[in-house]
Amino acid sequence: MPVHAPAALPFTPAVAAAPTQPVWDEALIRRYDTSGPRYTSYPTALSFHEQFTPSDLTQALERSNASSRPLSLYVHIPFCRKICFYCACNKIATKNTGLAEPYLTRLDREMVLTARHLETSRPVKQLHWGGGTPTFLSLNQMGDLIDRLDARFGLSSSPDRDYAIEIDPREADVFTLRHLQSLGFNRISLGVQDLSPQVQKAINRIQPRGLTETLMEEAHRLGFRSLNLDLIYGLPFQTEKSFADTLRQVIELNPARLSVFNYAHMPERFTPQRRINEDDLPGREEKLAILRTSIEMLTAAGYVHIGMDHFARPDDSLAIAQREGTLQRNFQGYSSHAQCDLIGLGVSAISRVEDVYAQNPSDLSRYEAALDQGQLATVRGLRLSHDDLIRRDVIERLMCDMRIDLAEVSQRWHIDAPRYFAPALARLQNAEKDGLLSYEGEQLIATPMGRLLIRHLAMAFDAHLPGQSGQRYSKIV
Repeated sequence: MPVHAPAALPFTPAVAAAPTQPVWDEALIRRYDTSGPRYTSYPTALSFHEQFTPSDLTQALERSNASSRPLSLYVHIPFCRKICFYCACNKIATKNTGLAEPYLTRLDREMVLTARHLETSRPVKQLHWGGGTPTFLSLNQMGDLIDRLDARFGLSSSPDRDYAIEIDPREADVFTLRHLQSLGFNRISLGVQDLSPQVQKAINRIQPRGLTETLMEEAHRLGFRSLNLDLIYGLPFQTEKSFADTLRQVIELNPARLSVFNYAHMPERFTPQRRINEDDLPGREEKLAILRTSIEMLTAAGYVHIGMDHFARPDDSLAIAQREGTLQRNFQGYSSHAQCDLIGLGVSAISRVEDVYAQNPSDLSRYEAALDQGQLATVRGLRLSHDDLIRRDVIERLMCDMRIDLAEVSQRWHIDAPRYFAPALARLQNAEKDGLLSYEGEQLIATPMGRLLIRHLAMAFDAHLPGQSGQRYSKIV
């Protein structure tokens, strides 16, 4: 389908150097802090449709073999022993690990159905287990799942592989870490959220610092290549002072990466959040103070602000990938392994293969029923148009590099990028005047304050967004 560039508009960017230090402007942040996508994909999942079938996915899998791109596997483990009240993930509350057995059987069926359309020589450079709580599985079940993945796809032992798992420190110990290492995992992510006992009680996640510290010490001793901690700001009873105390303790623990997520209170969509008293949540000004303190403390401690809510040590692969221009965004956030086809396995998982997105059902019974009938569980998805592919590239580079080189875009896609994106650039004029971006020739560069509001800048290039005005996204900051 041919894509026609919009009518030409004059492109006369002002050349200005980005400030070296962020100038915190609370009024500016409040003005731009609207709701918007996180752009873990473009188009976002709201554009997926139910006319997309399992056959569309298998055709994409077969087309992708010609590229010989490496694979990235995501496995969703939906089970949790206890529900955290803030959680917006797809999960099933149970203490019975036996319930995982039929799920693992269905996962294997999905692997078989998927792998028969893939060239088996393609290396699996990335593996990520998320949830839910992957460490809900017993050690034997974890080993069984790895064996099945290896049998169907052929896992890698390469030193540069990126095999990660999300861990709940309340459900893991040093034996768990040693077992995970023996299975080939070399990166772990620990959910912490907050170290304040008052906050932990309010969110139903009692987790003393000692649990996290013991696991981190063992992970460092075992030589895990990278360790991430997840924090959340905006939770009940948090203050700038209390969260600064959590950050001081976390910085002492010295993780390679940190994610500091903004809590989005949407009790009408996520039932567990109804257990949180809205009156206990920090107000808007307090949340901004927490965010400002977080950025200042982490950058002072030597962390690089990758973008949005991600921070990394300068020697971590995320920071290195950003410097080298190879950083990528996927459904797990930022990734250092670019140009992989992502295969999503399990309930609610999303695949990104060739020029399509394909998603499994969020309902477990529907997922199981499809696989029991011998077909992939895809219930919705999207095949990208040529325009989608161009915009996906531009939005991803902006989200990852914090800049767009329009000359490179022109060359890569054989278009006149300033002309093609003239409406988007016009929409960014106010952001430029407000100091969120600057231009150096044909390079659009996010300033330090623009990095904080990068989702707003990316929205200017989103052609699907105008049709989603009734949909609810989380706040940008």
